[in-house]
Amino acid sequence: MMTPFVAVHAFIASLALVLGAYNLIRKPKGDRRHKLIGRVWVASMYYVAISSFWIQHLNHGHLSPIHIISVVVLVTLTAAMVAVRTGRIGLHRVFVVISYVALVGAFVGAVVVPKRAIPQTVTHHPFWFAIAVLACALLGVVVIRAGRRGAPAGDGRQDVRQRSTAI
Repeated sequence: MMTPFVAVHAFIASLALVLGAYNLIRKPKGDRRHKLIGRVWVASMYYVAISSFWIQHLNHGHLSPIHIISVVVLVTLTAAMVAVRTGRIGLHRVFVVISYVALVGAFVGAVVVPKRAIPQTVTHHPFWFAIAVLACALLGVVVIRAGRRGAPAGDGRQDVRQRSTAI
């Protein structure tokens, strides 16, 4: 059975999947929209990675191998933030992609094991699962659309270049 804590963890992880995919494929990069979506994604990723350490019921109260992914995410996410703050955009991109791939790996691990919460919820509570998926999609759209307000013309990269040369 999915506890409220695990449900919130899964919901925020799903939001991170949506926002991360959107920000990785959209162009341009570096504009206000990219930054807003990225900040929400980073906060979601940190929450999911940290909260995962309190989800231990599948391994009888102990951490499991999937928690290695949480450590990888914490390290690569932090490295991505340091890289972007210091103007190393290429390195930022590498660490963000690693973080996103780790999230996808954790998602696959969560959905392919039948005794995990997501497959159990789909099987036993399909209506509530559908509601959660729709709510997550709606929240993703809200965040993505919020990034459009006040977005500067152009690609926004000049902002990053100016800041990196000032350092």
